[in-house]
This record gives sequence, structure tokens and C-alpha cells, in this order.
Amino acid sequence: MNKTLLAVVLAFFSLSSVANTGTQQAVASEQTFPKNALVLQTDFSLKDGAVSAMQGVAFGVDRDLKMFNLTHEIPAYNIWEAAYRLYQTATYWPQGTVFVSVVDPGVGTDRKSVVLKTKTGHYFVTPDNGTLTLVAEHLGIESVRQIDEQTNRLEGSEKSYTFHGRDVYAYTGARLASGKIRFEEVGQELEPKVVEIAYQRPTLEDGVLKGNIPVLDIQYGNIWTNISDTLLEQSGIKKDGRVCVEISEKIGEEVKVRYSGAMPYKSSFGDVETGRPLMYLNSLLNISFALNMDSFADKYKIKSGAEWSVSLKSCEKKTAE
Repeated sequence: MNKTLLAVVLAFFSLSSVANTGTQQAVASEQTFPKNALVLQTDFSLKDGAVSAMQGVAFGVDRDLKMFNLTHEIPAYNIWEAAYRLYQTATYWPQGTVFVSVVDPGVGTDRKSVVLKTKTGHYFVTPDNGTLTLVAEHLGIESVRQIDEQTNRLEGSEKSYTFHGRDVYAYTGARLASGKIRFEEVGQELEPKVVEIAYQRPTLEDGVLKGNIPVLDIQYGNIWTNISDTLLEQSGIKKDGRVCVEISEKIGEEVKVRYSGAMPYKSSFGDVETGRPLMYLNSLLNISFALNMDSFADKYKIKSGAEWSVSLKSCEKKTAE
């Protein structure tokens, strides 16, 4: 190889090395603010373009954004179910994930638009209307900031008052997930508390378990409670024992019993005859009720929400010692 050719080859490798170093530095710079997943939840359904508009706004912030749907089938205006679905799924997502939840019957009013950072390192962008009740309780509140709509709002949307899901929440969530802004740039810090929906917490007193019906197993009509297997064990109720169950609905100040009956505590549905009731532990290891091959919810007109509660105790007679 002559000297001229050798010089050209060496120069080429030298330039390549400089280019690679520059690329590595650029990548390192980008990783200073790591990108996180953006997860969307609404009560919009997919019947029109509302969800797509939110997604479009988010992609407009960052075309490389990783975006996922939790659900868009929350029943209209059902803040409680929005709260439950966030709680049900959030801990399965990595630290840093940004959730945008828009179930907002008070859109355009003076309810606050906030971002909650939990002690687990998850972020929730939503109206502060009760949606954060369960994640705040179970994941803990690290900090709450009110969204500054002067800086964290889709440009040109200032005259819109009825689609904050697109103009404020999707935009702010995307900026936070993509690393365009830090949490501290969302807006002013508020007191570490959120609007909460009142509901029956799980309790055990004098052998009686009480709790809430946060959600239904909709496909099959099973009734899910918030009473854990740990409380069940403490109650002394044993597998195959009979349990007396009462389900109530609060309407205003009045409480109406919607179901009262006895059933066995079993491992699974096939442990009782077709059409018969049973108590079992669901996939979250919480007490649940079902009819084998039938819908408990439909048969007894049971629903879910903060106003629905359950109490149960062993039906077994205690033998004299």
C-alpha cells in the first residue's frame, strides 16, 4: 500500500471514530431525560375521533413516544370506575410511567387539573375529582402539582373549554413522558392531598367482615369486593364453610339491602352445582361471589361503586367447648 493510500485510510478511520464519539455523546445527552410510557384512559369509547385526537396530540409532542391504552370503555361520567382501573393496573407498569385519565363530568369548571406523583414513582395526569382516590391511598402521595395551562396546553386551544383531555391532559402527559418537561415544570406544587370518594374500607369487627364492591367481573357477572384474603384468614372463616352474605346499596341517606343469603366458601366455580352461589378468592386474592355458569350481578341486580357495600360472617354454629 503506498503512502498516499495509507494516509487516506487512516484519515477515514479517524473521522469515523470522531463521528461515533459524537453519536455516543448525543445518545448519552438524550438519555439524561429518559422517555417513559404514556398510558391513556377515558370514558370516550372509540365511536368517534376523540381518542385518536388525544393520541395525535401526544405524537405531535414526540413521534417516538411509546403510547398504550388502558381502556376507553369506562362508563360515562363514572369517576369511581376510573379510579379503580388505575389502581388495578398501575403497579404492573414500570416506575416513571405516565397515566392520563380523563373522566371529567366537571370539564370547564373550577375543578383542578393536576399531576400526582406517587411514592412508587408513577405519574397520573387527570382532573382532581376523585379519580385519584385509590392510587393515592394504596401507592402513596409523593407530590401533587397543578397544571399550568399557560405553558402546558396545546397551542391554539385557548378558546376550547370542553376537551381538556386533548388540549391539556394528553399534551401535558406526553411532554412529561417524553422528557420534554420535568415534573417540577408541570406547575405549582399543591398540598399533598387529592379529592377522595368516600367508600366502605375493608374491616373486621366481632367476626363480621365489611367492604366495598369496587367493580364487577363484567363478562361473567361475578361480584368482586375489596376484602383481602388476609382479613378473611383473620375472620376464622374456613374453606368449605358456609358464609352469610348481605349486599347493600346506599341511595342518599337510605341503605337498601339488595341481596341476603348463605353460600359455601369454595376454591372455584365447579365446586358447586350449576346455578348455585359460592364465595371464592378472585385473581387479586379478594373475596368475591358468583353463580356457577350464571350471572350473580344480573340475577340480583347488583352493581359496583362507592355506594355499594357488603358484609359477611360465618354461618357455622360455634360448638360449646
